[in-house]
Amino acid sequence: MAEQAIIIDHGSGFLKSGLSGWNEPQMVFPSVVNYIPCQENPGPSSARRKVVLGFDFNHPKSFSYPIERGHIVNWEGVEQLWSFVLDKHREKHQDAPVIVTQNPLWEPADRHHTLEVMFELLDVPSLLLANQMEMSLYSSGLMTGVVLDSGYGLTRVQSFHQGCPFAASGKTLKFAGQDLIAYLFKGLFTEDYNSCNLFQLETVTNTQTSKCYVPQNLAEELNLRQSMPSGISESNVCLLPNGRPVELTPMQLMAPEMFFSPQLFDLPGPSFSKAIIESVKTCEDSLQQPVLSHVVTCGGNTLYPGFIQRLYRELLEHFLFPKTTMWENVNRNFSVWLGASVVAHLSSYKSEWITREEYDEAIRS
Repeated sequence: MAEQAIIIDHGSGFLKSGLSGWNEPQMVFPSVVNYIPCQENPGPSSARRKVVLGFDFNHPKSFSYPIERGHIVNWEGVEQLWSFVLDKHREKHQDAPVIVTQNPLWEPADRHHTLEVMFELLDVPSLLLANQMEMSLYSSGLMTGVVLDSGYGLTRVQSFHQGCPFAASGKTLKFAGQDLIAYLFKGLFTEDYNSCNLFQLETVTNTQTSKCYVPQNLAEELNLRQSMPSGISESNVCLLPNGRPVELTPMQLMAPEMFFSPQLFDLPGPSFSKAIIESVKTCEDSLQQPVLSHVVTCGGNTLYPGFIQRLYRELLEHFLFPKTTMWENVNRNFSVWLGASVVAHLSSYKSEWITREEYDEAIRS
């Protein structure tokens, strides 16, 4: 489409939104809603509370994630988030078309409800539902390759050839960033562990983003750390909410190892590298090498230091394809949104858009 579109990429952990044509979303915030008592109707029941966005320190136990592991579990919360986003962007772009990225796990009922919300409640002029895995591929500028997208709630793998996904190649792993957070939570706050404590959550998040890394060889790294002289260094210490410093264990520092050895953390497999291998092997033999020639890594979990090198080494050891290229865009935590920003202006997607008139006609018929 010629005009700028409003893009909403709503994941389990974060919502990214903005106008097409930009290199990154203009709004990024936690996919969280909070239910607090109304002054007019105080009380705990759903009829006596209102929905606000984000965390509320005055009501820390009342927040929830409307999307869990890719599934929409709270439409009221989703509607609040989408309404907020569109209100902000429509201040200067009132009649802009809208793209909503959809998870491959969505059921037909989810897509139908999305159309209802967008056209009947939020009054959008036209809408495009864009597959998140396809958008991740397009963000790299490629048409053939295998996509690994690992975010907050899910990790997904899909192989593509000339822009078309291999139906049998899709893999969904139900472990991702929230499992790493849970592991650090329980390790750092063994006695007073409380996932609703926002100060504890901030501590875990800071530790996750600034201290954790992927080892190239877990056994060698553990031996190396055990041989190091004892003592607390800045690189392996985090501060608890009460200001007390705590030395992180080697396994806490190397918590992203769970993406390569999930069994060590009592998580379901397969590992990320094995999921890619299984996905590529569903392709025809003659297409496996072209597909594996381009591995597109997306999502926040691929940003850990050492992640790309470890994944490349494990794939190379299995396939022995020396021409494998790892695509690691600096903004790969926004890959889905970036792909949608590209698709918004492609004439080849013109027929995929749904206008309000087409929706109304379909409803009447």
